[in-house]
Amino acid sequence: MVDWSAEQYLKFEDERTRPSRDLLAQIPLIEAHKIVDIGCGPGNSTELLVARWPSAAVVGIDTSADMLRQARQRLPQQTFVEANVAHWVPPEGTDVLFANAIFQWVPGHLKQLQRLVGTLSPGGMLAVQIPDSLNEPAHVLMREVAALEPWRNQLSAKAQLREALPTAGAYCDALVPLCAHLQIWHTIYYHVLADAAAIVEWVKGTGLRPFLDLLEAPERKQYLAEYSARIAAAYPPQANGKVLFRFPRIFIVAVR
Repeated sequence: MVDWSAEQYLKFEDERTRPSRDLLAQIPLIEAHKIVDIGCGPGNSTELLVARWPSAAVVGIDTSADMLRQARQRLPQQTFVEANVAHWVPPEGTDVLFANAIFQWVPGHLKQLQRLVGTLSPGGMLAVQIPDSLNEPAHVLMREVAALEPWRNQLSAKAQLREALPTAGAYCDALVPLCAHLQIWHTIYYHVLADAAAIVEWVKGTGLRPFLDLLEAPERKQYLAEYSARIAAAYPPQANGKVLFRFPRIFIVAVR
């Protein structure tokens, strides 16, 4: 895919950072010395980790050059490394592996979670948040429009679609044998956004990218017009004129 856009992603920084705050609140460690922010993006989650453990060595990894550029600008004293978590090994003695909204993009991520937990020393923690939104209208409509003419040949078979998430039970069965303690919970956020167009802007920074990346500018404009019309119908305004963007997410904290 074309590189991520940190600017597009940060249009909804407050809303996107809230799950990181909620995940971080469930990590009980008072002291930590080595922390890795997996899929650090533009550094908004890394900033939370630095504030929580100011004396720790915090490293952010990501595959996106633009996200890493923004993260280094935001936190010039921290270390950021370009790396793909599927092929990356945590430094020995890592206390916390923190991963906010990254593993939905990693094929076979359940095995990756098992691998990462297995690298931790006793007491080390893996804290993960994964969007569980593929069945929400915003994502369903992406696929529906992609199956229409004139985009069908380009998009429906070629777009890099995310895999459906395992069940909570599958995560539990995979991780419990490796852990001293495991927490799993599911949260549904209702983000209050200005209008349906804001939902389109949100997903342009994430889930819509695999579709848009395959289209030339005129086709992209047509696809977005059709998609936007369907989003407006699926997310009608509330009494105050704003819309509610429903967004389920699954959280995992595994203690080695």
